[in-house]
Amino acid sequence: MKKNLIIIIFLIVGVVVIYNFRGHNQNRAIEACMAGSKKLEQPMTAQEAKKFCEEQIKNRQ
Repeated sequence: MKKNLIIIIFLIVGVVVIYNFRGHNQNRAIEACMAGSKKLEQPMTAQEAKKFCEEQIKNRQ
């Protein structure tokens, strides 16, 4: 019984950690895309680049 309780607690903590880092990874991908968009032939403002990158990342998921 005690072993099952420890496993359940471990799984709950794992799910919470994964859920919290999901947004962090998406933000990192957007920032990387924005940095890469500076090398495009057509310059963009920061706001345009962020919007473009968010759309591209959402389309790939």
